[in-house]
Amino acid sequence: MSTVPKNHASAGGRNAGRAHPLLRLFDFVDPMDLARLFNPIEVAKIGINLATGRHRTADGTDPGERDPAFVEAFVDWSRWVGENYFRSEIRGTARLPPTGPALIVGNHSGGLVTLDALLVWVAVWDAFGPDRSVYGLAHDVVYDTPFLRKYVGRLGVLRAGHEGAHRAFEAGHMALVYPGSDYDSFRPWGERNRAVLAGRKGFVKLALRERVPVVPLASVGMHETLIVLTRGERLGKALGMHRLLRSNVLPVALGVPWGLYTPYLPQFPLPAQVTIEFGEPIRWDYPPGAEHDPDIVERCYREVEAALQRGLDGLAEGRIPFLGRPPFRRAQPNVRSSR
Repeated sequence: MSTVPKNHASAGGRNAGRAHPLLRLFDFVDPMDLARLFNPIEVAKIGINLATGRHRTADGTDPGERDPAFVEAFVDWSRWVGENYFRSEIRGTARLPPTGPALIVGNHSGGLVTLDALLVWVAVWDAFGPDRSVYGLAHDVVYDTPFLRKYVGRLGVLRAGHEGAHRAFEAGHMALVYPGSDYDSFRPWGERNRAVLAGRKGFVKLALRERVPVVPLASVGMHETLIVLTRGERLGKALGMHRLLRSNVLPVALGVPWGLYTPYLPQFPLPAQVTIEFGEPIRWDYPPGAEHDPDIVERCYREVEAALQRGLDGLAEGRIPFLGRPPFRRAQPNVRSSR
């Protein structure tokens, strides 16, 4: 059975073509909610709620909550920020399947402020228009935080898990997942161009069971928007971070505006040049039930990990931190090549 987005106001909104993209988003988003993300007290409340299980009332698995008008405003905002602040470049969009379900698998960068994920929305919208949807699979915290929960479903973000992904695939949509999660997004500076999936194979089992192609997504630059000094694995284990925040690490980083801090606090990202590239889809032709075979799962996991690392190696070659790869330039409209 297909899931169809609810009937919302026509995409574009009342200020389409007139308002600046940074301002138009505020037709949909309360500025105070954005300010809460940088309020340490509010961030502490998020941690407490996550640790205690409070506010877990939203299901978070309904693709029909997506609001095309909100998505368009969000895409316009993300495109402007990407091109003007991060000098972003999007490559390989032609490799994305033009129709049908697919699972996009990327390396997770930038601590909590993983803005390169926003470029995926821009890439899909610019390549296919409003009818080709991508759904992000996100940590419980985005649904268990009241002021975030107001927006994430409308944007096309689902609670991480197989149920929401299944419903998106069933409707013919794409899903975006970052399997490395906290272990990947808090990797130290010296590992910033390394693909770290942390042995988490749930995405492979999902793709095998749903029989969907996997599209590797390599991203460089966003992990230069802060400087992670240590992942803090021993400290995280000693302090019981898994019990408190469902994380195994307690990282330490340098970032704005906190200085030396733990990047569980959102930082203001440094203006590093960011490039993302979609790789060739990986299609597996295994018989039903292959997701229960550990050898097949391991083989597929290594194939995706290797494809991601090849993509990162190519993007990082010749790159100068923060500046990107010469010749340096202001971003032009996003590159949608298949190179």
